[in-house]
Amino acid sequence: MKTVILCSGGIDSVTLAYKVAVERKLDRLISFDYGQRHRREIEHAARIASELGVRHDVVDIATLGKFLTSSSLISGGDAVPDGHYAEDNMKSTVVPNRNAIMLSIAFGIAAGAKADAVGIAVHSGDHFIYPDCRPAFVDAFRTMQDTALEGMWEIELYAPFTGTDKAGIVAEGATLGVPYALTWSCYKGGEKHCGRCGTCVERREAFHLAKVPDPTKYEDPDYWLQAIAEMTAKRKGDR
Repeated sequence: MKTVILCSGGIDSVTLAYKVAVERKLDRLISFDYGQRHRREIEHAARIASELGVRHDVVDIATLGKFLTSSSLISGGDAVPDGHYAEDNMKSTVVPNRNAIMLSIAFGIAAGAKADAVGIAVHSGDHFIYPDCRPAFVDAFRTMQDTALEGMWEIELYAPFTGTDKAGIVAEGATLGVPYALTWSCYKGGEKHCGRCGTCVERREAFHLAKVPDPTKYEDPDYWLQAIAEMTAKRKGDR
């Protein structure tokens, strides 16, 4: 199955790329410049493509970013919040319709490349915050895309992690030899991972739960413990 992968340069999409390289045929990685705060993730995706010896395409949709400023991930948007992904304040990191936009473009690229599948690394840890990472979205998009290409192309939407959390992804990636030191998660884009934004907290927690050594250098390596404690206390208080 010749497969193209949406790759942000983070843990999830890079693990999927290595999984496809072992189990299928990895055609290329596709990253998007959508006007996000920094390009660190794109740079790391390029490094991963080089490691895997595959093509890396960067699709420039940055003009779209000026219409998506409701998200704190867009350049010029509000400050990126600190804390755990399960907190309501993380909803500010939602980029409206991002996965639908990117997948639509990726399917067009896949058709032109005569690929058999498009892979996306949405996982269960994203379900609370991101509507376009949930199984219902994946199923609906799959149906839409099958209809859009009917009679012309047969391209699978491959999303093997929808029922897996980030710790499970890290555990699988460890068996695949994923070079996690080359991945980038932080939303803030400094010299190091900040250790405080939602994706840094989730990253640190995932390595801990998976019992896999975390090679990441964080500005604040212990904040994740505070974030989890605060989230747990809040949940108890809401009962």
